[in-house]
Amino acid sequence: MSVYIECVPNISEGRRMEVVDAVVAEVENISGAYLLDRSSDGDHNRSVLTFAGEPDPVGEAAFRVVRKAAGMIDLTKHEGKHPRMGATDVVPFVPIGEARMEHCIRIAANVANRIGSELEIPVFMYESAATREDRRNLASVRKGQFEGLREEIGKNPDRKPDFGPERIHPTAGATAVGAREFLIAYNINLKSDNIQAAKQIAKEIRESSGGLPAVKGIGLMLDELGVAQVSMNLVNYKVTSMETVYAEIERRAKEEFGIEILESELIGLMPQGAYSEGLEERLKIRDFSQDQIVEVCLQKAVERDTRLGRSPHTHGS
Repeated sequence: MSVYIECVPNISEGRRMEVVDAVVAEVENISGAYLLDRSSDGDHNRSVLTFAGEPDPVGEAAFRVVRKAAGMIDLTKHEGKHPRMGATDVVPFVPIGEARMEHCIRIAANVANRIGSELEIPVFMYESAATREDRRNLASVRKGQFEGLREEIGKNPDRKPDFGPERIHPTAGATAVGAREFLIAYNINLKSDNIQAAKQIAKEIRESSGGLPAVKGIGLMLDELGVAQVSMNLVNYKVTSMETVYAEIERRAKEEFGIEILESELIGLMPQGAYSEGLEERLKIRDFSQDQIVEVCLQKAVERDTRLGRSPHTHGS
């Protein structure tokens, strides 16, 4: 039985689509690596790619993404709202189905070693692949961003990379490579424009404030819809599920502010393990598609390649 893993590189480019397209093509040129999703944000000046497959082709695709981005993105000229320290900022590997975290940690180390030695980009390992406890949290690794790290690396022993040279790459910066559980980007829109309510609820339910474990959240105003939103990352759905967080926000919104939930939305993909029959109706998920389940999306991609007679075990040119 095949072991599949997912990779979700974030590159520091969300405005020049010709650059994003060129990076995406690196994935599409690898047989056995299946592009499942891509999204770009101009304000953040950042793009997120999602692809999956067996470990070897996924690892090769991840390396080529970093190599291509390094040749096309210059961080000395980059501006955007999202924190960043590298042309390819983060490269997390995520287990799918029967895959184990150990698979992801091993491939993360292999890819990180290649990035450091072949591209001369310093690499910091994070989350489950971290070599030091104080580097598990990505925010700690990325502290100071490109500009701050450029000043500290080679001088501060705490900023010594796990792989690669002890100096910043002059234009591509540094890259964080990790292994983690599936992150679900999940938002809940309130039937109200009360932004303070959204901010208060977000504060109450996020783990950092003593709320639900494995939940990060902020309150936002959606000007186009005229409603307030609780925007979240569920960093481990096995610890806190979408159903749990929905029920908690529904309760707090009603009891504390007399507000109902308008709808919720899933950004990108979710794993099969987080889905149960009728979830989209129970949680009022807007525009939900079964293709947003990563295993469904991956299976369709594999079947498509099989029909076309492509081998999943060659790396292409």
